[in-house]
Amino acid sequence: MTENAPAARAPSSKRLEPLRQVDAGPLSIAYYEAGPADGPAVMLMHGFPYDIHSYVDVAPQLAAQGCRVIVPYVRGYGPTRFRDVTTPRSGEQAAVGADMMALMDALGIGRAVFAGYDWGGRAACVGAALWPERCVGLVSVNSYLIQDIANAMAPMHPEREVALWYQYYFQLERGRAGLAANRRKIAKILWAQWSPNWAFDDACFERTAMAHDNPDYVDVVIHSYRHRFGLAEGDPQYAEIQRRLAALPPITVPAMTLDGADDGVAPATDGAASAPKFSGRRVHRVVPGAGHNLPQEAPEAFAAAVMELIKT
Repeated sequence: MTENAPAARAPSSKRLEPLRQVDAGPLSIAYYEAGPADGPAVMLMHGFPYDIHSYVDVAPQLAAQGCRVIVPYVRGYGPTRFRDVTTPRSGEQAAVGADMMALMDALGIGRAVFAGYDWGGRAACVGAALWPERCVGLVSVNSYLIQDIANAMAPMHPEREVALWYQYYFQLERGRAGLAANRRKIAKILWAQWSPNWAFDDACFERTAMAHDNPDYVDVVIHSYRHRFGLAEGDPQYAEIQRRLAALPPITVPAMTLDGADDGVAPATDGAASAPKFSGRRVHRVVPGAGHNLPQEAPEAFAAAVMELIKT
């Protein structure tokens, strides 16, 4: 296979196993690890409503190139669990960013490439902005993902608002009940809307949807979408981090930002609007044919972006 040729995709029966489990901050985090323990570390962070299998093809590609690859289940997903029943089931951006850093500490990882999309891209952006000394470089789908909560109620163009129906639905108790009763059906609708060219089969979907059976999934998801609109209080333990994020801090580390050309929820851009938020070297690319779940749809492009940062 040449460097840019597509590799064969893993079958839908392929799972990222075995999983490991480690206590990190308020969580017991389940994660998959691949590659040499002394290789350059890469944190691969997944989004909603997906799971670690967004990286089922990315992880082995990076491991084969000598990387130590860590793919954790985000809070509220898969076997990741809260260690204390009294801990708020927060899904706020400060929490998912802090979770990634706590996992690095628990695993003894000093510096890593932070890479992700959707919630995972937000965690990666939070880490890169607030802890640049721990970040070799950032790969973020949809550019700068730190939320401007103070201005969250400013409307967008109507065609953009339509795609966010699920966010508005989740503000209602009807939406919470709907997610609890129909988590698979909602996820499948969103997958199809957000990635119109991705021909996933039922086995592929179910492999990931199992992660949404986590007992905290509904609470964490609902809190995430209410908090970002300023309609839910944050967990007090993250108040200082959230205060720092409210300033929309710039990302100073080298960054590769990717957009899927056919992303059905966050349309591709030329990267110009977010350029002021990247004060370090930044390369922006639009990936043809890819939708919102870019690492699973275009793993070669995602892995190449990671390796570009490592080799620079």
